Amino acid sequence: MESLHWLLVGFQEALTVWNLIYCVLGVSMGMLVGVLPGLGPVAGTALLIPITFGMEPISAIIMLAGIYYGSMYGGTITSVLINTPGESASVITCIDGHQLAKQGRGGTALGVAAIGSFVGGIVAVLSLAFIGPPLAKFALKFGPPEYFALMLLGLLLIVGLMGKSVTKGLIAALLGLLLALIGMDPVSGEVRFTFGQMNLIEGIDFVVIAMGLFGISEILLNAENKLKLDKPAKVHGMLPKKEEWKPTMKSVGRGTGIGMLIGLIPGAGAPISSIISYSIEKKLAKNPSRFGKGAIEGVAGPETANNAHSGAALIPLFTLGIPSSPTIAVLLGALMMHGLTPGPALYQSNPTFVWGIIASMFIGNLILLIFNLPLAGLWAKIVLIPYKLLFPLILILTMVGTYSIKNSLWDVGLMILFGVVGYLMKKLDIPAAVTVLTFVLGAQIESSFLQSLASSPQDGFLIFFNRPISGTLIVIGLLLLIFSTISGFKKKKNLIEGDFEI
Repeated sequence: MESLHWLLVGFQEALTVWNLIYCVLGVSMGMLVGVLPGLGPVAGTALLIPITFGMEPISAIIMLAGIYYGSMYGGTITSVLINTPGESASVITCIDGHQLAKQGRGGTALGVAAIGSFVGGIVAVLSLAFIGPPLAKFALKFGPPEYFALMLLGLLLIVGLMGKSVTKGLIAALLGLLLALIGMDPVSGEVRFTFGQMNLIEGIDFVVIAMGLFGISEILLNAENKLKLDKPAKVHGMLPKKEEWKPTMKSVGRGTGIGMLIGLIPGAGAPISSIISYSIEKKLAKNPSRFGKGAIEGVAGPETANNAHSGAALIPLFTLGIPSSPTIAVLLGALMMHGLTPGPALYQSNPTFVWGIIASMFIGNLILLIFNLPLAGLWAKIVLIPYKLLFPLILILTMVGTYSIKNSLWDVGLMILFGVVGYLMKKLDIPAAVTVLTFVLGAQIESSFLQSLASSPQDGFLIFFNRPISGTLIVIGLLLLIFSTISGFKKKKNLIEGDFEI
C-alpha cells in the first residue's frame, strides 16, 4: 500500500507540465539516438548531459532516462526496415525483422516489437516500483564495509563480463580508478596527480570523460566507414495475424522475464538479453528452420527482452547505487552532478524524486508506443541524413556542451584527448565503459574503504571479512575474477591448439 501511495505522488510530479515536456523530449531524442547507426544509448546519453545543466534534478533525470529507454525502441526501426541496427541490442532483430520487411510485413515486425517493448518496459518499471523499496530498506543495514564490498563486487562483475579479455578489462578499470584519484583527496584534502596544473585541482569532470570516450570516439570510428543505406521499406499492417497472436505473446512473456533477470546483473548488457531470448525462442519453436527467414517470435522475444532489461537495470542503481550497464553508469554520473547519491538512502531522503522518475517511465513507455506504431516510417527516413552533415553537427554540439560546464577551453581540449584515447581503446578492444564506470565509482569506493578502516583500526583489513555480508560479497567477487581468468586462459589455449591443428 505504501508503494501505491508513493506511486500516486510520483504521477503527480511526473504529470506537471514541464516534466511532461522533458519526458516527451527525452524519449524523442532517445528515438533519434536509436535510429542513427553508430551512436547508441551510451554515447547519446553522455552527449546530451550538458543540456540538463540548470534544470531541476527530477526534470533532468526524467529526460536522460527517456533517452536511455527511448533509444531501445528507436534501434528497432532501422534494424527492420533497412537492416541497419541503430544500437547494439537491436542487432539480433535484423535477422528476422528485415526478412519480414522483405516479405512486405515490415509493419507487422515493428508493431510486434513496439507491443513487446511496451509490455517489457511496463513490467520492469512495476518491478522497480514494488521490488525497489524492500530492497532499499534491506540495504539501509549496510555499513561502509558492506557498501565497499558491494561496489567492489559490481566492478569485478563488470570487468569479468565486459570485453573478450579479462586483462583488458582490468586495464580499463585501473585507468578509471587512476583518473578518479586526480585532484584533491576527499579525506586529507591533499592535491594528487595534478602535475602543477591548476585546472586539475578539482579533478576531471565526468562529462568531459564520458563525451570524449563515447561521443568523440564514435564519431571518429564512424567517419572511417562510408555507410551505404538502402531506402526504408514501406510500413503498413502493424498487427500480426490472428494465429500469430498466441506465439507472439508467449515470446513477449519469456522475453520480459529474461530481460528483467539479466538487467539485474552488473555488466550483462541489453545485447546479452536479446541474444539469450532469441536462442530460447529458436530452441522452443516447433519449426526452428523458420528462424532467419522471418519468424515473428524472433522479433517479439529479443525486443521485449532489451526493453525489460533497460527498466530492470535501474533497480540496482536506485536501491544499491550500483550501475549494471554502461548507460546506467552515465546516468549515475548525471545523478551525482545534480547533487543526488543513488543508494539505499535515496528512497528515504528523496522519495518524490525516485517515484517521479518511476511514474515518468510509465508515461514515457506509453508515448513511445504511440510514436512507434503510426510514425515508424517517418523515423526510418531520418537515418538517410548524410553523415558528412551529421558528424560535424554532433561534434559542434559536443564541444559547445563541454565548454558550457565551466566555460573552459581546457575541458574542450581534454575531451578531444579522451576522444582519441577512446578511439584507440575501441581499436584495441579495451572496454571504455569499464573506465567510465570505475571513474564514477572511484571516489565512493575510496571513501567507503577509508571509513571502514577508520571505524575499526584494530582489525585493519580483516574488518571486511569479520562481517558476514561484506566477507561473502568479497569472496564471491574474487571467485568470479578467478573463474573469469581461468576461462580466458582456456579459450586462449584452445585457440592456440586449433591454430596448430590447421
